[in-house]
Amino acid sequence: MSVTRNDVNQILTKLELPDGGTLVSRDMIRALTVDGGAVRFVIEAPSPEVARLMGPLRDAAERLVGSLPGVTSVQVALTAHSGGPGGASAPSQAQPQAPSLKIGGHPTPQAGPTKPSGVDRILAIASGKGGVGKSTVSSNLAVALARQGRRVGLLDADIYGPSQPRMMGVSQRPGSVDGKTIVPLKAHGVTMMSIGLMMEEGKAVVWRGPMLMGALQQLMGQVDWGELDVLIVDLPPGTGDVQLTLCQRTQLTGALVVSTPQDVALLDARKAIDMFNTLKTPVLGLIENMSTFICPHCGQESHPFGHGGVAVEAERLGIPFLGALPLDLDTRLAGDAGTPIAAGDSAQAQAFARLADRLVQGGMA
Repeated sequence: MSVTRNDVNQILTKLELPDGGTLVSRDMIRALTVDGGAVRFVIEAPSPEVARLMGPLRDAAERLVGSLPGVTSVQVALTAHSGGPGGASAPSQAQPQAPSLKIGGHPTPQAGPTKPSGVDRILAIASGKGGVGKSTVSSNLAVALARQGRRVGLLDADIYGPSQPRMMGVSQRPGSVDGKTIVPLKAHGVTMMSIGLMMEEGKAVVWRGPMLMGALQQLMGQVDWGELDVLIVDLPPGTGDVQLTLCQRTQLTGALVVSTPQDVALLDARKAIDMFNTLKTPVLGLIENMSTFICPHCGQESHPFGHGGVAVEAERLGIPFLGALPLDLDTRLAGDAGTPIAAGDSAQAQAFARLADRLVQGGMA
């Protein structure tokens, strides 16, 4: 009999806290993973002072989970939410080392381009300018691929403006059981990680290039991505340090460039394509976002940003055109609510499903 995450959560509800509630009801369980019979999780106390008193509770939780049929080993780390710089968790002095979640710094030397162990393909989602819906495409494409049975990861590499935690509906702080490897979160069938989960909410990231390079290197290599068919990397807009670092230090399968049909957006999309060509990264296709708008009142179709410009550009450059996506209010509302539209069965969800299918059929995902 194999143990599940639900089994672990259920049995932990039997462990009452001295001041009321349980570890589960008080939302103190972090980074719960079940690998065969091996169970690992983190108990996050509200403060270091409380954590120092929770040693017996940690031991009790370990024994309780160990009593489940099918469990062969249990590893429990005890940490405390400190709210300090970088949002790091502080350790209880008597417990195993807490996770080192400090992100950002000078990159460590690499012999050459690498990719995380267990990850088959890495796709960068890029745009020449902001505001074309690149992050919305990234989150919905990840969910659409997961619904087609692919093992999908989503890395929010937009260091200055991370939006995937909101779009994917996650806010928990990632944990670690060994103080070295970060355990990513899961949402809508997608394994995800974002620097937005590591920083204090509302706090600006004020870093120069080397700090960005170090952060991206950590998010790629220090996160336990597990076995993935494809890792989608949501890049920041433009042609800066993050793009350069990813292309030079990571074994990218290729890039997908998102643009609206309007001429101004296409001007910048061409620059993104030229950057990838310069860096010898294949551009696997172009996506036209905000292509059509259906009036919810009269049903008339209109094209606020033009229509078909990306398809024409793709043909001119000899790059595959992967599809057109609509401009839709429900897509925006779904992203703001933390459940991407691709998780449903609407016409908009079907548009992302068709895009995902083209990637799968083309061997890109």
